[in-house]
Amino acid sequence: MIGDGVKKIPNTFGVDVSAASFFEYGSEDELCEGIVAGSITMPYLHIGSGSNLLFIKDYEGTVLHSCIKGIDVTAEDEDRVWVRVGAGMVWDDFVAYCVEHNWYGTENLSLIPGEVGASAVQNIGAYGVEVKDLVTSVETVNILGEKRVFRVQECEYAYRKSIFKRPEMKSVFVTYVNFCLSKKESYMLDYGTIRQELAKYPAVDLKTLRHVIIGIRESKLPDPKILGNAGSFFMNPIVPRVQFEALHRQYPSMPHYDVDEERVKIPAGWMIDRCGWKGKALGAAAVHDKQALVLVNLGGASGADIVLLSDAVRASVYEKFGIEIYPEVNFIG
Repeated sequence: MIGDGVKKIPNTFGVDVSAASFFEYGSEDELCEGIVAGSITMPYLHIGSGSNLLFIKDYEGTVLHSCIKGIDVTAEDEDRVWVRVGAGMVWDDFVAYCVEHNWYGTENLSLIPGEVGASAVQNIGAYGVEVKDLVTSVETVNILGEKRVFRVQECEYAYRKSIFKRPEMKSVFVTYVNFCLSKKESYMLDYGTIRQELAKYPAVDLKTLRHVIIGIRESKLPDPKILGNAGSFFMNPIVPRVQFEALHRQYPSMPHYDVDEERVKIPAGWMIDRCGWKGKALGAAAVHDKQALVLVNLGGASGADIVLLSDAVRASVYEKFGIEIYPEVNFIG
């Protein structure tokens, strides 16, 4: 269906922006019918829940949104289960469903905002797990109404990257994501404070781990319904080991995670905190007082206000550490 006239664009930053028109669809057929009918006019932008977007200004075109829901088991054996999930499904609802059915793999990604389609575009990740490790294929429809299934090997996944983030892929819309999950007990616990928090419980199981992950996230990350934000604003930089070792000599307490023999990941939040930004504001945009990786809208901030803060934070980190940090959030406008 098409929204009549100007439509407010949903976004977790709470920025007041509108689209010239809004097109929502509940099936691949509805999407294709809208394409044939000419309902999707240039320019156009496909969004999920607006949880990883920063709108700089009103969008002078059509905003599309998938309402395709559903979780269907397509195959299973003694060890694994394969599921097909609608792109419009809320991501954390899918995680909760997996935990309820004792399917292992998604639990560390609990409480990440957004929808299933966006998870495959963004390659979401947290606490040592990335969605690329679970995806088997991504089903799409393009602006011409042509369907294509991308096998995971074709998705070109990397840290917060995929083929779907390329500018030329803007005309390709994700409709379903296919996942493979484990039925055998297995956990990723060696990241952050997970083990420390789990020690408070008599045993580890899926529900307990999900509960712990949610608790950790809630203790660090503000609720977008109360304080506008997009979760982690910056990506954690991956640097050559030689550069890290030089920095580590200067900053012995610098946390880090080995990527491979030649590269090391450094938490951007730690560097932002060391630059003195935690809890500081520029106008109505601020760095969160509990997690420096998160930029927040204190109320009434525009997208441009948040960009100014982002630029200032990035400049400070580069000046102090010689490392460029880049937004994980996508700027629109």
